[in-house]
Amino acid sequence: MATIDIRGVPHAYQLTNSTQSPHVLVFIHGWLLSRHYWQPLIHRLSADYQCLSYDLRGFGDSQIHSTQKKLVSTYSLTAYAEDLAILLAKLNISSACLIGHSLGGTIALNGAYKILDIIKTVVCINSGGGIYLKEEFERFRFAGAQIIKFRPRWLPYLPLIEQIYTKTQVVTPLSRKWGRQLLFDFVAASYEASLGSLLESTTESEVNRLPQVVSELKQPVYFIVGAKDTIMEPRYVRHLASFHWMFQGCGENVLEIPECGHLSMLEKPDLVATHIKSILP
Repeated sequence: MATIDIRGVPHAYQLTNSTQSPHVLVFIHGWLLSRHYWQPLIHRLSADYQCLSYDLRGFGDSQIHSTQKKLVSTYSLTAYAEDLAILLAKLNISSACLIGHSLGGTIALNGAYKILDIIKTVVCINSGGGIYLKEEFERFRFAGAQIIKFRPRWLPYLPLIEQIYTKTQVVTPLSRKWGRQLLFDFVAASYEASLGSLLESTTESEVNRLPQVVSELKQPVYFIVGAKDTIMEPRYVRHLASFHWMFQGCGENVLEIPECGHLSMLEKPDLVATHIKSILP
């Protein structure tokens, strides 16, 4: 596992071998997840594109130690986009396509907005929004905060507990391997990063700002969504996609995957990889 310092915090990352393509695919994971969930897609894409996956600050192996917490002042979308810009600069990546899942998709959009000259394409997977529904967001924020606060650290050691996670947020159950990974990442995620990213990404101002960000992006932006995603429903994905110039009234930039839930890259990796290959420069 390689690490790179970003504003005083070691970030874990993986970078595959270079290819003939001048573009690097940069994978950004979602909330309470890690870089590992991109492995099936990277396996399918790395022959044609160099692939970079990394753990966001406070998640996976990019943990914030007690001596580093004073260096971290915010877990906002803008802050994570700035981390991304620093990562690309330190790795000397001058042309990138961002692929983000859920929260990672929102970070990708903000990253493309911040570093227009480097980002050539954005692909959001199970990521949308841009509609602030006060009561729903308040319930979501409260429930998320409670889940984070009362995570038992001994949870991964319960017999067969990973089987529950193989059926969470998906239509087709995942393998036990991914159930265990979901469980470990859920428990390992930093409390400060988990709560901070949840609260700072779901404020009324941040949610209402997102469509404006999308509307100002000049790069191609595509949205891949699971038809049965109950976390980020297709209607919310289409709503956000409609602000981009590629939407053209009928959703030209939205690709819907049938019989698929919120973890498209694990549930339907072949189909997602095919879609990505068809839209990348």
